[in-house]
Amino acid sequence: MADSPTDRRGPMIACLPLLLAAIGCSSASTTMGPPPGNQPPQVQIAKPVAGASISVGDTLIFVGSATDPEEGSLTGISLAWSSSRDGGLGSGDSVLATTLTAGVHTITLRATDTQGAFAEATRTLTVSGGPGTLGLEPVASGLSDPVFLTAPANDSTRLFVVEKTGQIRIIRNGVLLPTPFLDLTDSVSTGSEQGLLGFAFYPDYATSGRFLVSYTSPHGTQAGGTSIIARYRVSAAADIADPASGVTLLSLSQPYSNHNGGMIAFGPDGYLYAGFGDGGGGGDPLSTGQDARDLLGSLLRLAVSGNGGYTIPAGNPYAASLTLRHEVWNYGLRNPWRFSFDRQSGALYIGDVGQNAREEIDVAPLTSAGGENYGWNTMEGLTCYNAATCDQTGLTLPVLDYDHGQGCSVTGGYVYRGAAIPALQGHYLYADYCGGWVRSFQWQNGQATDQQDRPTLSPGSLITSFGEDAAGELYILQQSGEVFRIVLR
Repeated sequence: MADSPTDRRGPMIACLPLLLAAIGCSSASTTMGPPPGNQPPQVQIAKPVAGASISVGDTLIFVGSATDPEEGSLTGISLAWSSSRDGGLGSGDSVLATTLTAGVHTITLRATDTQGAFAEATRTLTVSGGPGTLGLEPVASGLSDPVFLTAPANDSTRLFVVEKTGQIRIIRNGVLLPTPFLDLTDSVSTGSEQGLLGFAFYPDYATSGRFLVSYTSPHGTQAGGTSIIARYRVSAAADIADPASGVTLLSLSQPYSNHNGGMIAFGPDGYLYAGFGDGGGGGDPLSTGQDARDLLGSLLRLAVSGNGGYTIPAGNPYAASLTLRHEVWNYGLRNPWRFSFDRQSGALYIGDVGQNAREEIDVAPLTSAGGENYGWNTMEGLTCYNAATCDQTGLTLPVLDYDHGQGCSVTGGYVYRGAAIPALQGHYLYADYCGGWVRSFQWQNGQATDQQDRPTLSPGSLITSFGEDAAGELYILQQSGEVFRIVLR
């Protein structure tokens, strides 16, 4: 951590007695403040007036004055303006400001006479986000490692938050309910990238009460335990699930405790899509990414409308294959931590976490017949993995990637289709877990266009997930336990 200005002054002040002695002066006569009897100035702020409020980008002139009993009117560098949020603003009896950040500022005018006596005057100034400025509104805090948020269709009062540690919590009308909707703490392994990772309501949840969860169990034949997709039902109480109703639909042995994926979502076709990473380790040591004969490193498409397990949709690309897994919709993925479907176009967006150099976003249109090979571990993002060249035949390249100079782990998000922020319509939002930034683009004609940084949407690092409510409004989750709604200020 850098020294503060006060720390940097310390050695200089300590050396003053030695300097004075060297030039024949007595250190005992050194005066560290104004001479005795010197009176401080009288300071006044004329603008801004008390209780003033402006918007970001507005121009504001700060006006003030100071009169010193010994020296009269003070001007120029004797008058220093500062903000509690933005630091120094300039000097003089008037200062022009146009770049104040949003928030409540304490504006200070300090007047200092030539002998070092000073006095201050303050004003409170509120700077609002301004028209059209995106921001974050806190929704909840104190959650245990939240990793996903969703809501049932047409439910405008509740948000369901998945905690990696094993519980699903409900935020109803802005209040976090104390009793979890479902508690799987005793069934879930939470080491490394494991835990309760996914949650999806059936499209007919309002009548069937059925939903699915995705989690990792410590039990299994390999070191990473087992990934589980299970179906549950709500109980007679709308805010409590029936823990005894659980039925396992799919289990997948995990060789390592990382790259487990875990996202599940119903697509516009009514089928369930489930993402699994390459099984873990570093660099895909088991070569699962390029192998559609197993379920790892893939996105699966399953029919789960019945009361038993799952069946294979007839349109799956390998449904009739004698060697490839019928469940696989696409493959060549390293760890598709978060994916989503555009509510309007039906396009599939995948945020695939990279190894140690590149992060990527893959997009497929609603008309896709599946079978895309997204390249891992032949490629990492748009570059060959650990090689100068590679055979890219048959590979589907990402629409966007970025290097690890900008972050470390992509957090895929959603295309905004809510009603509260018209200017955000059609923009896909994504983030980076380490970088803490939020960005967006629009997917047009197969390209990522209108790429933008969204600094006002960054809550800081450790962004684990985005969420979407019943109305299509979007949320950002932090591992530290916070949930924020994206709003227009």
